[in-house]
Amino acid sequence: MTAPPNETLTLLLIEDDAGDAFLVEELLNQAENPPKIIWVRSLAESMVRLTDEVRCVLVDLSLPDASGLEALEQVLAMAPHAAVLVLTGLNDSHVGVEAVSAGAQDFLVKQDIDARLLVRAVRYAMERKRADMAQRKLVEAELVTKENSRLERGLLPVPVLNDGDLHHESRYLPGRQRTLLAGDFWDTVQGPDGAVHVVVGDVCGHGPDEAALGVSLRIAWRTLVLAGHTGNDVLRTLDSVLRLERKSAEIFTTLCTMTVDPSLSHARLHVVGHPPPVLIRDGAVEVVPGTPSGPPLGIFPDVDWTPIDVPLGRRWSVLLYTDGLIEATVGGGPDLLGTEGLLRLVGEQGGVHLDRLIERVIELNEEALNDDLATVLISGTARDT
Repeated sequence: MTAPPNETLTLLLIEDDAGDAFLVEELLNQAENPPKIIWVRSLAESMVRLTDEVRCVLVDLSLPDASGLEALEQVLAMAPHAAVLVLTGLNDSHVGVEAVSAGAQDFLVKQDIDARLLVRAVRYAMERKRADMAQRKLVEAELVTKENSRLERGLLPVPVLNDGDLHHESRYLPGRQRTLLAGDFWDTVQGPDGAVHVVVGDVCGHGPDEAALGVSLRIAWRTLVLAGHTGNDVLRTLDSVLRLERKSAEIFTTLCTMTVDPSLSHARLHVVGHPPPVLIRDGAVEVVPGTPSGPPLGIFPDVDWTPIDVPLGRRWSVLLYTDGLIEATVGGGPDLLGTEGLLRLVGEQGGVHLDRLIERVIELNEEALNDDLATVLISGTARDT
């Protein structure tokens, strides 16, 4: 009737009148695929017989232990996944409207039904319930998606910059679809002394665990910097955080940190197993020399990372990025863009224009980037001392 040919619908009939119950059973037995009917006389008895196999409930509104909409509401609470039809001798259209508004799939008057009407009503009620459940799951999924999006947006960094002489841009493109967070991370903080601290990092892997780890490392980095820590002190602590938070010992993290002094004329970098930043100073384009400072986090214990001191010149820009930018292919083939290719693109554009640069990389790749991408571009002019 309302089940596949190889299945039998299990229906619970809650009816205290034996004659009415017999009539309902006779009518439903005329269906092409008659249901299995469980007959109970009260709500109390129905609680015992209401199992997961019951997919439809026919309930009278005049029972020994409940009546009216109270009986319906109790059935709806007990059987949230079943279609519920009210079957009553009360011929009152207002009660019918109230019953359907309360959650029943249909309202039937006993003296008005025949076999064809009852079978069709049960079939339609089952379909309405399926549609209601599908809609509810869709709404719940949308709510979860929106909640996750709000959560992810809250975990993305907001740069802390108080210096109007600095230009700061960032772009963040997770490789996973339908997500805002990935294992790549970035942050920028300016301290009370005017020094500007920047980090760009990459947790190996692309799943939600790696995204959560990236957020943990970014927040740890910001906390340490705001507390006045720098250099190897920060990196050793981040290494400890990584080892405590990662799901397996194979997880490592590359990153690049940069501190620009208050005069905006000098930078100290630590390139921790990470692609070297692009430096543009006084018109010349190059990678930061002397890289890397040492291995990624999470591989070797008790590591000292060598600082890289870089004069920035009068006018300068530094592009920090994750490997998603340079591991794009060229022409869709096996060759990767690489650092040299990135320098060539920057030179062709006469500087770093982030949106244009990323668009050009995607164009060369001939499809959307599969890897995560985090980029930070910071530019300034040295102050006279």
